[in-house]
Amino acid sequence: MSFKTLLAFIGISVASVQAATLGKRGVTCPDGSTTSNEACCAFFPLLEDLQTNLFGGNCGEDVHETLRISFHDAIAFSKSLGPSAGGGADGSMLIFPNVEPNFVANAGISDSVAFLTPFLQRHNTISAGDLIQFGAAAAITNCPGAPQLEFLAGRPNATAPAIDGLIPEPQDSVDSIFARMEDGGNFSPPEVVALLTSHTIARSDHVVPSSQQVPFDTTPFTFDSQIFVEVLLKGTGFPGNGSADDVGTGEVESPLPLGSGADVGELRLQSDFAIARDSRTACTWQGFVNEQEKMAGAFKTAMAKLAIIGQDRSQLIDCSDVIPQPVPATGKPATFPATKTIADIDQSCAESPFPSLATDPGATQSLIPNCPNDASTCIILA
Repeated sequence: MSFKTLLAFIGISVASVQAATLGKRGVTCPDGSTTSNEACCAFFPLLEDLQTNLFGGNCGEDVHETLRISFHDAIAFSKSLGPSAGGGADGSMLIFPNVEPNFVANAGISDSVAFLTPFLQRHNTISAGDLIQFGAAAAITNCPGAPQLEFLAGRPNATAPAIDGLIPEPQDSVDSIFARMEDGGNFSPPEVVALLTSHTIARSDHVVPSSQQVPFDTTPFTFDSQIFVEVLLKGTGFPGNGSADDVGTGEVESPLPLGSGADVGELRLQSDFAIARDSRTACTWQGFVNEQEKMAGAFKTAMAKLAIIGQDRSQLIDCSDVIPQPVPATGKPATFPATKTIADIDQSCAESPFPSLATDPGATQSLIPNCPNDASTCIILA
């Protein structure tokens, strides 16, 4: 090939790549952003508003709460009961704020409704269902290691609230949870485990009576596999004030119950405990330990399924290119918390041994910080 021919070939190749890129993001929005479809332009101002005025660039409490409402709104659907039971991912939590948020299983969701409603009012061309699912996808980009979620736009607003009883609760049996998840979203048991990856950044305000912002693992501001280690550790006590009446419904003994002031101990849900040890899901659970890409990929796939429950995918518009790249993973491998070793693991997967992990240094249980490490301010709830 001659030099001129080579240059011509390179020029054609570059032009082809540029044309392909333009084809994928061929629309320039009023703010200068580019996207694949004009209908996606409305989500760039919403993204900036959410990041600036709600999430603040941190993987903190508002991120977790937004992810939680995305699940509670979407799973309120039933194949067996029919459309009158609930519309799935339709924004009914925001459209009917005095109905579903009052259900026991949705304790605390009213806070999410309160902080998301102003965004719905400011960006009134966006439906409530789109706001909730877009908010979740945008939220976790602030969490190191999270995947870039798919986002499809075009959900119509809910016309009625969902009925009570469609949200799985931590005190429910594993059989009941799996049946509800299959009926609500056609989820298999391994897909339920994938969705539970969200607990890597979860904290609870409504399980331990005396405490709020109680973390589910030792790294609640990082999207990592630590949750899949710590749920399998043997329990030793309960976080909170230590009294019998401070144990919440659906709570089981924690392996790391000690706290000090705002740095409260770790919470373990009965449902997480049981699913991690169930023969149908134990190996899936263990298989996410130290497998960041596998875990994140499974979560992304399951969330794509969750986000369109009750919707016709063919009628939605792919606006995934509005979602920014998440903060990269820290690269820190999963570890046993200080004072814990393989001897503290409830080996539950019969197919393979538990992975070999190092133990964090320290002669006593380390406290779990109440605030993200990079937070300049932190609201500590009393």
